[in-house]
Amino acid sequence: MKHCLVVDDSRVIRKVACRILADLAFETEEAADGAAALQACRLRMPDVILLDWHMPNMDGIEFLRALRAGRDGSRPMVVFCTTENDVAHITEALGAGADEYIMKPFDRSIIEAKFAEVGLV
Repeated sequence: MKHCLVVDDSRVIRKVACRILADLAFETEEAADGAAALQACRLRMPDVILLDWHMPNMDGIEFLRALRAGRDGSRPMVVFCTTENDVAHITEALGAGADEYIMKPFDRSIIEAKFAEVGLV
């Protein structure tokens, strides 16, 4: 079973995403910000991270840069999931090492399609 870390400061978003991912046969874990996500990755590196942009303590782009600068910076796969939909934000995320980009609001079909595009489902 693949493991997904859901990183978002909204508890509701985390719960909705985890329910969808569980239905897609993923084991899930949650983090409320980038700092907590880095700690979770140190304990157990997930197969994929569903990552929000705007969070307290450490935002998504800071987290992504720190993750990619690590020892095995090519893993895991990172899918940004955010309300930021302008070309500059998308370009910045992809340039920092994101593998894919999902816009909020999302539903099961959107997550399933994006995860399928990158070979996760």
